[in-house]
Amino acid sequence: METFSAEVMHVVGPDERDDHDLTPYLERISEGRYVLVVRKGGSPSWLDRVVAFLRRDSIEAVTVVADDAYEEGDELHVTATKTEMAGVFDATEIREA
Repeated sequence: METFSAEVMHVVGPDERDDHDLTPYLERISEGRYVLVVRKGGSPSWLDRVVAFLRRDSIEAVTVVADDAYEEGDELHVTATKTEMAGVFDATEIREA
């Protein structure tokens, strides 16, 4: 299990899955659920953004499969289990920050 803060960048609802090019594995584990693309670590401050730019650090985006709907921009605390697919987590608990 892993716990991290995250900012929702994109949401794919259960009825929108056909409009996106999901891998067969992601399609299978997200059936009837929401696929959230999140910025791991949450929304950085402007100073953090400047430092990341100067260091050429990239945004760490991961995918979280969740039972509930969230909106782009939502700040979350996620407890999730890594899946067999790199960068994809299966949420066990999500709380809004």
